[in-house]
Amino acid sequence: MSDTPSPRLPERDRPWMMRTYAGHSDAKRSNELYRRNLAKGQTGLSIAFDLPTQTGYDPDHELARGEVGKVGVSIAHEGDMRTLLHDIPLDQMNTSMTINATAAWLLSLYIVAAEEQGVAEQQLQGTTQNDILKEYLSRGTYAFPPGPSMRLIADTIAYTVAHMPKWNPINICSYHLQEAGATPVQEIAYAMSNAIAVLDAVRERVEQDLMGIVFGRISFFVNAGVRFIEEHAKLRAMAELWDELGRDRYGVEDDKLRRFRYGVQVNSLGLTEAQPENNVYRIALEALAVTLGRSARARALQLPAWNEALGLPRPWDQQWSLRLQQILAYETDLLEYPDIFEGSKVMDGLVAELVAGAREEMARVAELGGAVEAVDYMKASLVESHRERWRRIESGELTVVGMNRFTSTEPSPLTADADGGILVVDPEVEAEQRAALERWRAERDAAAADAALEELARVARAHTENIMPASIAAARAGVTTGEWSQTLREAFGDYRGPTGVGEAAAVSSEDVAELREEVERVSEALGRRLKFLVGKPGLDGHSNGAEQIAVRARDAGMDVVYEGIRLTPSQIANSAAQEGVHVIGLSILSGSHRELIPSVLEALRDAGAGDVPVVVGGIIPESDAVALREAGVAAVYTPKDWDLNQMMRDIIALVGERHGVPA
Repeated sequence: MSDTPSPRLPERDRPWMMRTYAGHSDAKRSNELYRRNLAKGQTGLSIAFDLPTQTGYDPDHELARGEVGKVGVSIAHEGDMRTLLHDIPLDQMNTSMTINATAAWLLSLYIVAAEEQGVAEQQLQGTTQNDILKEYLSRGTYAFPPGPSMRLIADTIAYTVAHMPKWNPINICSYHLQEAGATPVQEIAYAMSNAIAVLDAVRERVEQDLMGIVFGRISFFVNAGVRFIEEHAKLRAMAELWDELGRDRYGVEDDKLRRFRYGVQVNSLGLTEAQPENNVYRIALEALAVTLGRSARARALQLPAWNEALGLPRPWDQQWSLRLQQILAYETDLLEYPDIFEGSKVMDGLVAELVAGAREEMARVAELGGAVEAVDYMKASLVESHRERWRRIESGELTVVGMNRFTSTEPSPLTADADGGILVVDPEVEAEQRAALERWRAERDAAAADAALEELARVARAHTENIMPASIAAARAGVTTGEWSQTLREAFGDYRGPTGVGEAAAVSSEDVAELREEVERVSEALGRRLKFLVGKPGLDGHSNGAEQIAVRARDAGMDVVYEGIRLTPSQIANSAAQEGVHVIGLSILSGSHRELIPSVLEALRDAGAGDVPVVVGGIIPESDAVALREAGVAAVYTPKDWDLNQMMRDIIALVGERHGVPA
């Protein structure tokens, strides 16, 4: 008999926690979806909230128009949260809530809903994402200025450390940094820099001897792209740097508390509208990046659906992604072996390279005063790296199968049905939620709600008090999401994050030079520089595409007006009229185009700018595109229209045609 030890583990590892990022419409419909997913073998909840909930607006607010229930579930008060979690035992469930600006509030609602089930807050298990810095950099669902936002994060962490021993109060979230174009080095560096800013803020609000516990309760939410070897090396690099930070900066001696704990949703940036069936393979490869190596394996995993570049996934699409996880965990031998990368020269070299690059970039952030002070720098860097990624796709240097190479295809049966293979939210949901909110306000104890809001305002202005007890009391009193947020807006002030567009360096290429010549020709005929307004109506904060359009138009020689995210139709129309623009480009990725685009067109007519041509970009089904063109939109672009230079040619020609400039 051989004396060679078996390469297998003595016992097969337990699988990671399997989640599906889900939620739509209202609490009742989402609760039904959650219970079906749990019955299919999902082992944790991952709640997607709609944009009004994420940014702190009630369903009847002007900015909520068209957004209610679109990209997640609408939660306006404790009654909604109670319905959302009906018949889901919160003493057993591990719940992840992708919520940032309003994290303290949604956690308060969750605590009160658990109380009604007879579950104490000490028993609750789960995570609030609660990472506001990356919202300024990438996703745009911030509500308050950076300083007060960091206070809210620190208060939430301090409260959970004292009262909720099983709750992870923050996911330092690098996922959206990669979605905004971050390279692996940038994703590591900016995530670690954000974590330092959070920990430094918490250190001012807890006893020093608790910092080890605080450090051990910090988890990460990362992205994994299709370059899965490099992505796995990224995770090992993050683990090395996190261990070093805990030991050297925060004096954490217990190596268990310094362990790098992370959950994952794999990359959505690389999912394509063209040949969307290819996305299944991309998702599977990306899942391998976070499951192959035992010492850097994800603790929780949620996979996007194959059709997320087309619209909102259906329950069957989410089931398909869950089954992929289950096949990896239960059919393959992934969980039977020690770390298969241990001792690999290739992996060790990649990790060392990424660690060195991340340290260098972290030093730049530190020189600028830390992550809070360096938001503008990091945002501009992400815009620039995203532009470089897109240049490589356009040039063919970076292959995206089915999009810029191997593009011949057969018709897909997956998208052949009337809805185009996606879930379409009932347009009546918004009206239903508005009516339900009106009933809630009428039936609650108004005096108790007013008193709770007064106390919340006092605590917010006090600065030194923790916001959580007053927020929990407000949740019990029936205060709404919009009321909680508005109270804090009045105490903290408003804020508009940087766009990163103005800081991006101009670039040139043969194609861009040709565009400049055409812009010069048309501008000369117009008698002034061709002026292009890029606008994002509503609450959709995914501004990566709009930023790249604005940068490319500027490189082509246009005078560009881009004021960032979260604009009302009237604000866009007034800006267009005051600036005297020649063309308007609207970007919406949240599915609210059917409501918001007609509102912008109406506002333009009211402002005397109804003759300015409007083009629209976003995740827009063809049936909706037809309706938008019939309503007066000049052109509709979707993710399959990836050639920015061709888009610029179209826009220049459109302006020339409208003003009688010969082609």
